[in-house]
Amino acid sequence: MLKLMYITNDPVIGKIAQKSGVDWIFIDLEYIGKKDRQSNRNTVISAHTIEDIIRMRSVIDKSQLLVRVNPVGKWSKKEIDESILAGADIIMLPFFKNKKEVEEFINLVDKRVKTCLLIETMSAVNSIDEILEVEGIDYIHIGLNDIHIERKTSFMFEFLADGYVDTLADKIKNKNIPFGFGGIAYIGSDLLPKAEDIFAEHYRLGSTSVILSRSFANSSNVDDYDMFEEEFISKVENIRDLEFKLRNKGKSFFEENKLIVRRDTYKIRDLIKSKGV
Repeated sequence: MLKLMYITNDPVIGKIAQKSGVDWIFIDLEYIGKKDRQSNRNTVISAHTIEDIIRMRSVIDKSQLLVRVNPVGKWSKKEIDESILAGADIIMLPFFKNKKEVEEFINLVDKRVKTCLLIETMSAVNSIDEILEVEGIDYIHIGLNDIHIERKTSFMFEFLADGYVDTLADKIKNKNIPFGFGGIAYIGSDLLPKAEDIFAEHYRLGSTSVILSRSFANSSNVDDYDMFEEEFISKVENIRDLEFKLRNKGKSFFEENKLIVRRDTYKIRDLIKSKGV
């Protein structure tokens, strides 16, 4: 089964996610440089803190706690040390560009917890062979949003449709490093590409993890935690049911699904371009 990630600093939501079978509860400390590169975008910059890690750790005992820190800088040692002390199980490095930054990050973590690289720059994509030479990388996640911004494409999933994720997946799998990419909405959503088709792409590519996006479940300003829990559990169950069905699908199904995802992605891209967005 794919590991499911969910971003929240609300301990009540964290407990719900854990109960639902979410594998990694995601605390997001990253803010440096993010506002500038994601300006005028429909994105969320989390205002999570070290104290949020401590609070979440106090209620999470089955799921693992993943913490995304800031890109490598003079602040990194203090931030990584504090995150580990607060209870992080996995530290994620975002927005790196080269092997040197990855080496510094791995050295700072120093095998105290697991490490996860978030590939979200074209410099990292183009340097992937060198980066994969670094020892101590436990997981990799391919972020689609910031790459989409850098490439100046119209739609986030173009990086998948254009075949870049295929190339990265092959290289990462050759190093036997578990990897995932992007996020998904809930199964049955009318968003294109459909969540179930994107999920099938994870299976085709050998992905092992995915982020449950805001389109899956938006936990901001929850008024009724009981209703949120009921809906969240149901949506995760739908994912696990889909996984069971995908295990019995053959190669031809996944190849056809790849073409469907590509078709729907380019359909949305062309629609966005026609509106001049």
